[in-house]
Amino acid sequence: MKVVKEISDIQDISDYYKCTGKRVALVPTMGYLHSGHTSLMLKAKDENEIVVVSIFVNPTQFGKNEDFDKYPRDFLRDYHICEKAGVDYIFNPEVDEMYKKNNLTSVIVSDITDKFEGKLRPGHFKGVATVVLKLLNAVKPVNLYLGQKDAQQNIVIKRMINDVNLDVNVVICETIREENGLAMSSRNIYLSEDEKNKAAALNFSLNEGKRLILEENIADSGEIKNNISNIFKERVPEFELQYYEITDNEELQPIENLKDYRGKVLISLNAKVGSTRLIDNIIFKK
Repeated sequence: MKVVKEISDIQDISDYYKCTGKRVALVPTMGYLHSGHTSLMLKAKDENEIVVVSIFVNPTQFGKNEDFDKYPRDFLRDYHICEKAGVDYIFNPEVDEMYKKNNLTSVIVSDITDKFEGKLRPGHFKGVATVVLKLLNAVKPVNLYLGQKDAQQNIVIKRMINDVNLDVNVVICETIREENGLAMSSRNIYLSEDEKNKAAALNFSLNEGKRLILEENIADSGEIKNNISNIFKERVPEFELQYYEITDNEELQPIENLKDYRGKVLISLNAKVGSTRLIDNIIFKK
């Protein structure tokens, strides 16, 4: 396994493998890897000849008062995790390599970025879309592997790829969870053991919403959201449920009446405990 720091170098490497008929896959990360990332690497390795993992804490997707400076970083630990998973290359550029001086270009995906995470974190998805486009142009993968936990981000990336006609296939992989159902995240390190235990309420709330729709046949999404909000407050009063939304999985359009709806339903939420924000979601067919 090799570590590559320069964009031109990883481009040359990808071009070489493409000429030899080998498929290159990209698993984009911000490092401090966990089992969720490993599952993406293993799937990518199973389906492609060459796997590149990018490790880059992207400053443009963090707001002024967010955790860029304290975001967990441990490259040596990440290196060994990637090596064990059979990764071929780590792309680990510096900020000055990804964003040259006087950089004037960014990517804006409208509408679907104005709600949920985008509303709570203005400018976040502009940073995400921009860095993902940069990574795709650097690594030139055939397949891009993303985790389902970041549902809105996935929808934004897929729309960006489609709208600018990029030749890359997006593979969305199942969310990997702790034993209590908490979605694995690098930011879980911020939680105390008590908070981690109580954070099981997030996954419970998602599955309860699914149960109310499929088993109780409640058609009014407003009623479901109200029920979940009350349950959440009772279970974890110290957590703040910032949103709980029931939408489609393509445009994030709200589903107000579920009675005659047919298709994929996405329930997504954001909960905050202290200064830590946790996101999660569930997708199912109705």
